Amino acid sequence: MQTFFKDYLNLLQDCHNNILQALEGLPQAALDWTPGQDMNSISVLIFHTTGSVRFWIGDIAAQEPSNRDQDAEFKVHGVEADILRKRLADNLEYAHNTLNKFTIQDLETKRISAMDGSEYKMAWVLLHALEHATLHLGQIQITRQLWEQSKDKA
Repeated sequence: MQTFFKDYLNLLQDCHNNILQALEGLPQAALDWTPGQDMNSISVLIFHTTGSVRFWIGDIAAQEPSNRDQDAEFKVHGVEADILRKRLADNLEYAHNTLNKFTIQDLETKRISAMDGSEYKMAWVLLHALEHATLHLGQIQITRQLWEQSKDKA
């Protein structure tokens, strides 16, 4: 695997590891808790993050349809931490196996989204997948902090 893709996977691994760290020791109630109206639970954020990474790396960059149901990602409830951890591990494994097929020259390749017909360079697609994952990592970390603060005051 070329250096760029190794470095990319290391950053994605760091993101996943930080999500796993944020999950550590949380009860089921915390995984399904939302800090407020129109906000997402940790479980929802993990399902959406992994769905999004799979979509951008798989559906768009590799052109391997996932049949993603994005609406379902936002309805997740009652999913145990072990399932969330497995979903993260599977997501990272898929990214590794897929990125291993690419070369630096592929980053200039244009891809069309089957979802809306938009055109993207593969470099943008990969960077967006990582950016989106790290955005949701921050939301997961803040949601955990808010959960812990709400329990301290109870």
